[in-house]
Amino acid sequence: MISKDFMKNLSWSRKDMISTEDLNPAEIDKIFAMADVFKASLKTDKTKLPYLKGKVVVNLFFEPSTRTRTAFEMAAHKLSADVISVASNISSSVKGETLKDTARNIEALMADMIIVRHSSSGAAKYLAERVKIPVINAGDGAHAHPTQALLDAFTMREKFKGDFKGRKITILGDILFSRVARSNIYLLKTLGAEVTLAGPSTLVPREFEKLGVRVCYNLEEAVADADAVMLLRIQHERQSATHFPSISEYANVFGLNLRRESLLKKDAFIMHPGPINRGVELDTPLADSPRSVILNQVTNGVAVRMAVMNLCMHHK
Repeated sequence: MISKDFMKNLSWSRKDMISTEDLNPAEIDKIFAMADVFKASLKTDKTKLPYLKGKVVVNLFFEPSTRTRTAFEMAAHKLSADVISVASNISSSVKGETLKDTARNIEALMADMIIVRHSSSGAAKYLAERVKIPVINAGDGAHAHPTQALLDAFTMREKFKGDFKGRKITILGDILFSRVARSNIYLLKTLGAEVTLAGPSTLVPREFEKLGVRVCYNLEEAVADADAVMLLRIQHERQSATHFPSISEYANVFGLNLRRESLLKKDAFIMHPGPINRGVELDTPLADSPRSVILNQVTNGVAVRMAVMNLCMHHK
């Protein structure tokens, strides 16, 4: 159980969690401190925690998702909230209802929080500005996925023993269409890490260098000094044209496999936000190897989302 003093020291002013772009180090520390406590509690006590008892959380997903939706549902249940999940194919949006009206109707139905996933960049912010209840962005277009980046950084923090200074993180794959990459870039830079983006030039444009990261088109160079390598899925559903000749050619040039494991530092670890295209960006033996912290990311995702939901629900 979290003490009242602990909660008081973790006072929170944000109603919403829309992006990582403007999170400051103190806020990140508060999220991680609460996630630490929740993760420890989940390991030792399987009972629910009472912090959102009596609250109603609505998962409003206009894009298909299994992993993210389930993680938010699990986090809400662990905090004793009631959860209602609404898929886009059964919502009133199919009948032409606007996003604003959908959200306002959910608020009028006495919901206490909205978790939203949408294909349009800016949709979460648009909603947050039009309802009084907290809104958490579960992914909007190619813009942001803040809780994914937070759970990624939380996982790295465990491996780095809390110190990101001088740590080198390589994000490899489809950067152009990745909201995960953008959210990670902002968060990792704030924490003091050095970020390298790698992949085909069509998917990793030089303009990303304006964000203070290194752009690299050579796999060996990109991963040689990395402390962590994050693989990203090729997101065909967001691409309007082919950005490389074929999947097999992408795998041949940029896929991480056992043969290329020798390129990595001895203690470097591998991450992936999921779902993995096995045999494309990452081969099965590496995905399931001791180097992989992918399942740790999934577990940490529940604790981090519990922390974000609890803080936003009790904002002052």
